[in-house]
Amino acid sequence: MCMLALLFVFVEAHRALFSHSSQLPIYFIISLGCYGLLMVGVGLMNFPTCPQEALLLHQDIDEAKEFLKRRGVDVGSDC
Repeated sequence: MCMLALLFVFVEAHRALFSHSSQLPIYFIISLGCYGLLMVGVGLMNFPTCPQEALLLHQDIDEAKEFLKRRGVDVGSDC
């Protein structure tokens, strides 16, 4: 009788171990995604203001619009 109870405990422990360990890859992927979102959020909160880079970006956008207009592509309104 004692051997049967011990076998039952072993089987239940084995089943519990595999039921949790089979979900570890899912938990790992979810944790990695949460970490990535956290890092993006922290990066956006600490993003430095770069007025020179903003000016260069606007110049590049204007150049691209002019290039596309010369090619006959409608680029939308001038916002």
